[in-house]
Amino acid sequence: MASRVRPLRGLRSLGRVLLFLSQFCILSGGEQSQALAQSIKDPGPTRTFTVVPRAAESTEIPPYVMKCPSNGLCSRLPADCIDCTTNFSCIYGKPVTFDCTVKPSVTCVDQDFKSQKNFIINMTCRFCWQLPETDYECSNSTSCMTVSCPRQRYTANCTVRDHVHCLGNRTFPKMLYCNWTGGYKWSTALALSITLGGFGADRFYLGQWREGLGKLFSFGGLGIWTLIDVLLIGVGYVGPADGSLYI
Repeated sequence: MASRVRPLRGLRSLGRVLLFLSQFCILSGGEQSQALAQSIKDPGPTRTFTVVPRAAESTEIPPYVMKCPSNGLCSRLPADCIDCTTNFSCIYGKPVTFDCTVKPSVTCVDQDFKSQKNFIINMTCRFCWQLPETDYECSNSTSCMTVSCPRQRYTANCTVRDHVHCLGNRTFPKMLYCNWTGGYKWSTALALSITLGGFGADRFYLGQWREGLGKLFSFGGLGIWTLIDVLLIGVGYVGPADGSLYI
């Protein structure tokens, strides 16, 4: 009887131990779940990261590149495509050589068709404003009188042509004689003066309507004014009213 009671007591003790362990696991698991839920609800201080965009590489093409022929001879490049070390103490009118370097984004070759960056250029020692008139272009004025005595001048802005090399500024002011035309023909004005000058047709054609009305109502100044206008238009003294030249 005593031998039967001892196994039962052992089983009861084992059951109590298992029950205790199960309750302990449940309690510990609940605390962990509560801590996890608390961490989800309150994630703590957030960190912000600022993404700095990478600087974009410049792909803009310099404006002077449009004037520079690709893979051409370096010595034939326009002046806007190269940088030269000039010497202003050279003797005027004498040949001189300068060391030049092509600008960025410009490609050129030498006589052997090899890529080149540094080269020597030959030119005549003179400033840009001392060049002949065929080597630069100037602005034209339509507000000055071309037919006047003495001849009028105007201040023009001149720019050296691309293929011409010189010293100093490539854009410069220069005083030029008024030289522009409004489309009036000398032959037409002379023909009108001879044939219909008595009615002032020549003066009307040249835009001088006041003188035209005077000749019309005076019948050409009884012919005297008509003869005088034939001579003045023939020698070019009387011109268009806008001050332009004949074609």
